[in-house]
Amino acid sequence: MPASIWNRSFIILFFANMAFNMGMSMSNALLAIYSAHLGASVALVGFIVSSFAISSILFRLISAPVMDTYNRKYLVILAALMLSIAFGGFSISTSIPMVFCFRILQGCAMAFGNACCLTMVADMLPKEKYNSGIGYYSLAQVICSAVAPSVGLELVQFAGFRTTYTIAACIMLFSAFLVSRIKLNFTRTRKLKLSFGNIIAREAMLPAGFHFLMIVSGTCVSAFLFLFAQEQEITGNIGLFFTVTAITMLVTRPVIGRLTDKYGLVKVAVPAVACNVLSFFIISWSTSLFGLLGAAFIAAFGQGAIGPAIQALTMKSVTPQRRGAASSTNYIAMDIGALTGPAIAGQIISLFGYVAMWRILVIPYIAGAMLLVVFKKKVQSIEEEFASGH
Repeated sequence: MPASIWNRSFIILFFANMAFNMGMSMSNALLAIYSAHLGASVALVGFIVSSFAISSILFRLISAPVMDTYNRKYLVILAALMLSIAFGGFSISTSIPMVFCFRILQGCAMAFGNACCLTMVADMLPKEKYNSGIGYYSLAQVICSAVAPSVGLELVQFAGFRTTYTIAACIMLFSAFLVSRIKLNFTRTRKLKLSFGNIIAREAMLPAGFHFLMIVSGTCVSAFLFLFAQEQEITGNIGLFFTVTAITMLVTRPVIGRLTDKYGLVKVAVPAVACNVLSFFIISWSTSLFGLLGAAFIAAFGQGAIGPAIQALTMKSVTPQRRGAASSTNYIAMDIGALTGPAIAGQIISLFGYVAMWRILVIPYIAGAMLLVVFKKKVQSIEEEFASGH
């Protein structure tokens, strides 16, 4: 186990992850607008945005045992290449069915991409700096979310959707190249075996359940914020919402990582969830860009800050040999959340409007906080056993 967080493999994976998430963030921020541009209704937009989770969940049924059997480095490269094809497909799409098909391909790639990366980075970190290390690693995603939505919108205005998605495809190719430069010692020690225990890590169900509840509501921000702003006639660069959130998280994530290492997850996560709830209410009240940016600042102390801590708890809950299964369990929960969240939100919007949607979707956040409080001793037990090496 390396003594420093910033070892060679970690640094390369950090920048590869940055490129990976740059392409993903650009695509995700534009997909709702692109689908509406092609003629999709609000409800259909919600379905398309969340549809990648369908194929992602299906492929995760085999991704966990594959990750724990084969070289994860090559799996990440394969995932990046598949995403490049998906984004290239978006660039040539002329109808909603075409967008849907390439969104499904994107989900297939995501079954391996981020899960493999998380598993790889978990093997690169010193135990005493685990939460901090994953917090730093996740800053690659933060940096991308700070710039990608605005960059994507500017590119669309300057060059159109097709060119923008072509650029996203090229970024994914660059990510694949960076991953190829990682020196990973790998020796195959097991045969591929598909079983429930190799697909789902029961030990990781608690943090995965919490992550699911956070994602149900959290994914609705990227899916519907731009459309909400259009309806409310909020002028200005709405992409600044993500920029403010990300810039704030550049400070909050490392700090919260250190606090979690010192005080444990529960004492940090409950106040963070309260920030999630408050940010959604502020969005629902907002009639100007200033109000949205205030919500963005508060949101940075919420889900965006505690996400790495939940992922760290997931990795802590299993032995190193089962980190693929744990990572897959975490991302299955996230995929289900990403599938159900925008779909439910689209139906709420159709029935009650955007304002009601933001307020109703605080319920999963509150349920997540209650889950952690109820199972506080279990969370503490996972953290103590990991620290003691058992």
